[in-house]
Amino acid sequence: MDRIAILVLILTISCAGLNAAGAQNTPPSASSQQQLDLAAAKAQRKAIVSQNLDLTGAQAKVFWPLYDAYEQRMDLIEDRHIREIKAFVDSYNNLTESDANRKLDEVLAIQQARLQTQRDYVPKFRAALPGILVTRFFQIDNKMRAMVQCNIAQMIPLAQPAPRVSGTGSENP
Repeated sequence: MDRIAILVLILTISCAGLNAAGAQNTPPSASSQQQLDLAAAKAQRKAIVSQNLDLTGAQAKVFWPLYDAYEQRMDLIEDRHIREIKAFVDSYNNLTESDANRKLDEVLAIQQARLQTQRDYVPKFRAALPGILVTRFFQIDNKMRAMVQCNIAQMIPLAQPAPRVSGTGSENP
């Protein structure tokens, strides 16, 4: 399996952010498999949160709808991240200065969007749960996202400049 296929598989299974729109360019059977992988990853993520929060019935009643809304918003950001990664992998070995700057700006904007979503949801979670549970949830969430980011970072190649054209006198001897 080539590097991009492995990267897409890790992204699909690990971060569970790839939705049907992200699978438009894949054959129907691959899209169906991605949807199954996505559902399994989301269920696994939710199970990990559930196992580590130990919510009462009343707490669970207010937490899970809030969690689902939070995850839905984070999924949109992950979809954006996946699109950026795919675009980067397609061009990493042929970047112009302008391309490199735009890509870095987009990565920073994606990080900022994640942080802003967390900032937006912390007060909502605090209104529904005790502070210790809110802190614990965000620790769990951050740990799972960090593991995904670590996997992604290990697979993404480093940016390379566009090859120099021979005969321009700009090559190094």
